[in-house]
Order: sequence, then structure tokens, then C-alpha cells
Amino acid sequence: MMENAVVALAPPLDQATVTEHAVAALEPFLEELVGGLEPLATTVPQAGRPRILPSVCLWAGALVCLLRGAGTQSAVWRLLTRTRLWSYPRFALSDQAIFRRLDREAQGKPGLPTPLERLFGQVCQLLRPRLAPYVDQTLAPFATEVLAVDETTLDQVARKLPSLRSLPAGANGRFPGKLTALFDVRRQLWYWLRHVPYVHQNEKADLPPVLEHLQAGMLLVCDLGYFSFAWFDALTARQIWWVSRLRKGTSYSVLHVFYQEGDTLDALIQLGKYRADRCQHLVRLVSFRIDATEYHYLTNQTDPLRFPLHEIARVYQRRWDIELAFALVKQHLKLHFLWSSKTHVLLAQVWGVLLISQVLQALRVQIAAEAEVELFEVSLALLIDYVPQYLAEGRDPIQAFVADGRRLGFIRPSRRTENRAPRIPLTALIPAPPDLGGERVPRNAHRKTGARPRTTASTLH
Repeated sequence: MMENAVVALAPPLDQATVTEHAVAALEPFLEELVGGLEPLATTVPQAGRPRILPSVCLWAGALVCLLRGAGTQSAVWRLLTRTRLWSYPRFALSDQAIFRRLDREAQGKPGLPTPLERLFGQVCQLLRPRLAPYVDQTLAPFATEVLAVDETTLDQVARKLPSLRSLPAGANGRFPGKLTALFDVRRQLWYWLRHVPYVHQNEKADLPPVLEHLQAGMLLVCDLGYFSFAWFDALTARQIWWVSRLRKGTSYSVLHVFYQEGDTLDALIQLGKYRADRCQHLVRLVSFRIDATEYHYLTNQTDPLRFPLHEIARVYQRRWDIELAFALVKQHLKLHFLWSSKTHVLLAQVWGVLLISQVLQALRVQIAAEAEVELFEVSLALLIDYVPQYLAEGRDPIQAFVADGRRLGFIRPSRRTENRAPRIPLTALIPAPPDLGGERVPRNAHRKTGARPRTTASTLH
């Protein structure tokens, strides 16, 4: 209802005018970043005429088309040959010439990042220090970083090509794969991403590469899909903090109770009672009830003074941030409209959309900080819709959102669930005895998770 009122108060400008001004306003930013891509494709053909279209123009055109929500490679061809891009001349090239260039350069060279993958990493490196003043240090202050891990399946490719027409819905060949990601919760930025070609690969098969990109002192927030005793032990051995929900039916033994009253529990436990599967290190279990719902969380931060029960619940709630980040790229930025059935061309589109999402997330973080409101009180959907309008009017979108946000509903009460976890009085905690011990020889039941196909990854930090 509020968003409808906003539209009535501020009717959108003509879309062509908005797009033209928005692209013009973003020109210095895009030109600066995309300009660094040309060295990746400097090879001059030994025979034939020189290339007419510079790589910098090709990938700038691809980014602009993604900004406009274009759903096909033909949009890039039309932009470069019919409409013109910035100060570049129109290029007399056929659509197939553009398609071949996108195909060839998106594929890249073995062992080297593709153009948009490299640009994506550069944007991440630029944004991390810029967002440092706005980092919420109250979120698990004992941790150097707070990261969420999850994956999302890329949408099915339309059955337009002959090779795809015989495939039924849901077949592996219809999917371009999935993305496994680490998301920086404090900065609202992607920390690391990996493309997995096989869409039905078990999440646990991706744990070794995820572990390679984690450092001691970080806090990892895990979904139940990553629930594994061996995984928990590996994180603890590397001095990486973690938080997870307790999987229903998991056996454990209670070694010490810090606090227990009614449905509220804070205790040290050993995961796994049986010989076949058990955890090496002690973990902490916190449980509580809100209305009719019970909550059970695990963590290897065993000090309830450093990580109180209500803060564990607060951190796990932020696991939802990575789900919202995936929703931003797939729904609001239209990643569900895929350009091609070729994986490397699809990945060029993926990196471009992720790049745009990084900039929007950073903009939202800065608006929330300057308006002195919670991050999720700033509407991301309205940010996407109205930033181009403010750019078209020659206004700074950050200052405009801060000035007009509450009046026009850009800044409104967050709909996220309030953290109602109980607060345990520090004086009520019973310290653990110093000789508690509890470590033991781990045993992990071996389960087949299938072959692990070749994957590609982006290193962002």
C-alpha cells in the first residue's frame, strides 16, 4: 500500500529519458572500470582485417544492456550498431559478429578470469574499503568478519535450440548450473562466488573450496544443507567460528548446563552419541521457544559471555541476507532471463548482474548510515526504481533518499521478524568447570555425494 502511494506522489518519468540520463550519469564509473578490460583481449589476429569493435566497448555495452534489463544478446548488437554507446561510433557489424565476440571473449583463456569476472572482482575490491565506515561492529564483535554461505540454482534455459528441445523440464541439460557463495553480512557484499555446472550436486561437495577462502577469526553462518560433523570439526580446527541450526533427530550428550529455565537452555554438548558418527570438538547448544515455535542453534563459540543466546539468534537471522541478495540478482535485476544456452556466455551475464547488484547494495548501506536507520528500513525495490529518476533530475540519489525517504516511503519500518530471543542475565550463568575436557576422536559416517565435476570460481578478496 505504501509503495502504491509513492508512485502516485511521484509518477515515473518517461522510461527512455530515465535510461538515457541514468546511463550518462554512470558513464564515468563504467568507463573507468571497464577501461581496464582491454588488456585481457589484446591479441591481434595473424590474418584477416583488424578488429573493428574494441573489447572495452563490447563489455560496456553488455553492462548497459544489463542495467536496462535486456533479455537477449541481440540487445547488445542493437545498442552498438543502431543506438550508439556514449561517444563510440556506431559499428557496422552483423548480429552474428557480436554473438561470436561475446562467445569467444566470455569463454576466456584457461586459468585466467573472464572480462566481467575480473571487473566484478575489481568492483568488490573498491567497495570493501569504501563501506568500512558503515560496518555494523555490534554484530558478533569477537569475529573479524561475518559471512553467510549458501547456493542458488540458475533458472532453466528456454528450449529454443534443437539440442534442448527434446529435454524435459527439470533435466540437467536445461540448467546452466548453480552458484555457491559467501556473503559479507556486515558490508552486504559478495565475498566469494563459485559456479558449479552440475545443478544437483550435493552442497557438501562444495565445502573444501569454501574452506579455502575462510580465515581464522571469521564467523560463518550455515544453512542446514551444510550440516555435517566433519565440516564443523574442520572449521573449529582452523579457528573459524560458526553458527548453525540443529538438525532434527541429531543425537548429542550434554556435558555442562550454563543456564536452563523452562524452554530456554544454554549448554555445552558433544554431537553424536554413536560410534559411527560423532563430532570431535565441544559445541554449544542454545534453545528457546517463542509462542509455539522452538528454536535450536549450535555454535563453536563456547563462551556465553562473548556470544550471548539472544546474539546467536540475531546472527542466525542475518543468514536471510544472502537469500535476499540472491533474490535481488534473480528477480529485481532479471537474471532469470538468460541470454544463451552456452555456459560461458551465461556466466558473463551472471558476473555483470552481480556487479550491478554490488553497487546497489553499497548504495543502500550508505543511505541507511546517513539517514541513521536500520539497513532493511531502506526499500531496495524502490531504490532500483527511483535512483535513475534522481539521476535524470541531476540530484545525488543518496542525498535525495535521505531527504525524501521518510516522506515518500523509501525509508519505512522494516518487515523483518524482530529478534525476540530471551536475554539470559549474566549473573544467572553457571561457569563451566576448568577440567571439563570433552574432546574425543571424531568418527564420520561416509556417504556418497556423487562425482564432483569441474567448477569455476572467482577470488574476490
